[in-house]
This record gives sequence, C-alpha cells and structure tokens, in this order.
Amino acid sequence: MDAVDVTAIGRALLVAGLVMAAIGLALTFADRVPFLGRLPGDLRLGDDRVTVYVPIATSIVLSVVLTLVLALAGWLGRR
Repeated sequence: MDAVDVTAIGRALLVAGLVMAAIGLALTFADRVPFLGRLPGDLRLGDDRVTVYVPIATSIVLSVVLTLVLALAGWLGRR
C-alpha cells in the first residue's frame, strides 16, 4: 500500500473549511445586497397560498460575477 500524504489531506480540509466559511458569510449578508433577488428578469408567480420564485436575472448576474472572480483567481495563481 502507498503511504497517505497527511499534509495534502490537511490542506484539502483547510481549503474546504475556508470555502464553507466564505459561503456561510455570503449567505449571512445576502439579504443586505439591495438588488439581489429583485432584478427585472426575476419571476415571481403565485397567489395567496402558493408562490413560485424563479431568479433568472439574478442567476445570470451571479454566474458572470463568479466566473470573473474565479478566472481572476486562476490567472493570479498562474503568475
């Protein structure tokens, strides 16, 4: 059997923990972003008993922002 590299596992767990903390922090302050969830392309359908919310425009904006952030992080990581 091959020896397990404990330092690599430790780094992976540390990165996973930091990512989870960042996601938790973002979710904590998500309701304070004024435009998030109320863009013109977001659909809200329903009546008194049932409401269906489809955040199309918000999903597109978040996708573009995350793509740019991750591309920048990848570019800086290669330098």
